[in-house]
Amino acid sequence: MNTVSRLADMGIELPQAAAPVASYLPVVVEGNIAYISGQLPFVEGKLVTGKLGVDLGVERGQQAARACALMILAQLEAAGLLDRVGRVVKLGAFIASSPDFTDQPKVANGASDLMAEVFGDKGRHARAAVGVPVLPLNAAVEVDAVIALTD
Repeated sequence: MNTVSRLADMGIELPQAAAPVASYLPVVVEGNIAYISGQLPFVEGKLVTGKLGVDLGVERGQQAARACALMILAQLEAAGLLDRVGRVVKLGAFIASSPDFTDQPKVANGASDLMAEVFGDKGRHARAAVGVPVLPLNAAVEVDAVIALTD
């Protein structure tokens, strides 16, 4: 079963892959590694904005991180690579948050859990979860990825 069919069976529909907002490529492949640029959280077509610990709680942050992970999958699909995922190697999660907010790892679990849900053990990965003062377009979360591809 291909990944899109598996997602459909799980009740997950991928969003349309977002166009870059600046001078970069959404996906770059070097050898058997795909590097996916940071993706922003769109839920029901609307960007999730604000800061964790000020405007948003952990649960909404997790939803935003999951939306970023869905956009990563959408970028892979748009590049014709979704069915070549051999392993999710690493995710980088950037969480716009107040200086006293310390639950960045819990927020990033929204993206991590989706990858494990979709790919099983191949979706378990290394990760960084970093609090930042602001993200592009006032996004609450941004997630990038390194993916090993099969031939």
